[in-house]
Amino acid sequence: MKEENDNQNVLTLVNDKGEQITCEVLFTFDNDKNKQSYIVYTDNTTDETGSTKVYASIYDPSGKDKTLKPIETEEEWALIENILSSIQEKVDAESEKDQ
Repeated sequence: MKEENDNQNVLTLVNDKGEQITCEVLFTFDNDKNKQSYIVYTDNTTDETGSTKVYASIYDPSGKDKTLKPIETEEEWALIENILSSIQEKVDAESEKDQ
């Protein structure tokens, strides 16, 4: 469940235990092929390997429906993973350039 927040880069979710979790919105994008809008976000926690956990959901950019919907197809996940990989490559290249 998504709640309103004044900061567009912050998303407040309520988990199934009723706890509020503040997440940082990394980016949103639209898929013209399937007419879906996606939001990619993190709660800034890490997994057992030390990687930051990143989540993605389908959302309504108009704000009329505040419910985040699960991504259900392998094609959708592949698209999101490709975008994340591209962004990571750019970040890594910038890091190397700065050193």
